[in-house]
Amino acid sequence: MCLGILFLSNWFSTPRRSDSMTEELSVESKVAPPPLSCPKCSGMLPIGLGELSCTLCDARVRIDHPATRRKWREEKLTCPSCSKVLVAGVDHRPAELKCGSCNSFFTLTANVPRVEIECPGCHRNLRMKRRPGKRAISCPACDTEFTVRF
Repeated sequence: MCLGILFLSNWFSTPRRSDSMTEELSVESKVAPPPLSCPKCSGMLPIGLGELSCTLCDARVRIDHPATRRKWREEKLTCPSCSKVLVAGVDHRPAELKCGSCNSFFTLTANVPRVEIECPGCHRNLRMKRRPGKRAISCPACDTEFTVRF
C-alpha cells in the first residue's frame, strides 16, 4: 500500500467520503501565516503558503514559512462531532481530517485574520476579515462610506 507524504505523519488525515447524506463539518485553524506584501506592487498577498498569485498585479510568488508549517502540524483542535482533542498532524490548510475516536470526517480550514478599522465618521472600530485589494465599506452605525486598501 502506497501512502502519500502528507499521510505518513497523521493516521487520521484521509480523503473525504462522498456521502450525500453527511453534513459538512469544519473547524477553523487558530494558526495563520504571517501577512506578506507582494515584492512587485507592495500590495497584500492572499493569506496562505505555497504558490500564491497577487490579486492586484498577478505576480506569482512562492511562500514557505517553516515555523507556520510546524505550528500547523502541532495544532490541537476539537472534533466537531465528539469534542475529543486531536492533533492536526498536517502542514497545509485546508485539510480533510478524520477523527480517530468517532470516525467523522471534517475540514480544517485556514485561519483568516480579522483587523479593526476605525470609521472616519463616528470613530467606531469595525472588525472585518483581511483580504488583499480595495474594499468599499459602509459603517453600520453612521452610514459613512469609505475605502480601505490592504
